[in-house]
Amino acid sequence: MARRFRTLGILMAVIGLGFLVGGGVAYTKVQQGYGSLEALSAAQNVTLSYNDEGQLIDRGETAGAEAIMSLLKDDWKYPVVDSDLDPNDPIVDTASEYMYQMATISYHTLFSTVTVVLEEDVEYNGEVFTAGSYEFDVDGRYWADFDRQHPLEGPARAQAWNATPHALIAELGVGTATHSALQLGLGVAGAFAGIGLTLVLLGFGLMWAGKSEMTVMRDSDSSLREPVKV
Repeated sequence: MARRFRTLGILMAVIGLGFLVGGGVAYTKVQQGYGSLEALSAAQNVTLSYNDEGQLIDRGETAGAEAIMSLLKDDWKYPVVDSDLDPNDPIVDTASEYMYQMATISYHTLFSTVTVVLEEDVEYNGEVFTAGSYEFDVDGRYWADFDRQHPLEGPARAQAWNATPHALIAELGVGTATHSALQLGLGVAGAFAGIGLTLVLLGFGLMWAGKSEMTVMRDSDSSLREPVKV
C-alpha cells in the first residue's frame, strides 16, 4: 500500500508540473498579447485625453466626456472598469478604453449635423422638398434609424454614417474583443497554475504519507523480530 501511495504521489506531482508549465506558457503568451496590443495603439497614437486633474475630457471639456460615458454606461450598458482609465497611461489598450473610444466616435456621429443638397424639388408622402441646401440634424439616429427613402434622411445617413466611423468602430471592437480574450487567457493561465500547484502538493503529500507508512512498517517488523528476553 505504501508503494502505491508513493507511485500515485509521483504521478500526481508529474501531472501537476505539466499543468504548471502549461500555465506558465499561457501566461507568457498573454503578456505578449498585451504588449502587442499596446504597441499597436501607441503606433497609431490612439490615446484618451485627460485634464490636469486626471479627469477625462472631450474637445477640452469634461462635460463632453461625461456625455460619452453616459452613452457607454447607460445606453450601451457596458460595465466600465474605472481602473482601466488611467491618466498616467492614456494609450488605449484595455477593453474599457477601447469601448470609451468607440463611444466617442459614435457620440460625435450621433449628434452631428450634415448638409444635404437637393438638385430639384422632391415630393415624399405628400410633402414637397424644394431644391436647395438643408442642414440635417442626425439627432441620435443610428444607421438603422433613418428612413433611407426620405429625400433628406437617406442622403444624411450616408454622410453621417459613412465608411470612416464604421471602420473605426470595427477596429476598436476588435481591440475590445482582443483585450477580453487576453483577460480570459490570463484566467486560464491562473487556473492551470492553481491546478498544477494543488496536484504537486497532493503528490508530495502522498509520497510523504507512503514513506511514513513504510517507516512504521519497518519499525514494527524489527520489533517483532527482536528475541524475547526471559
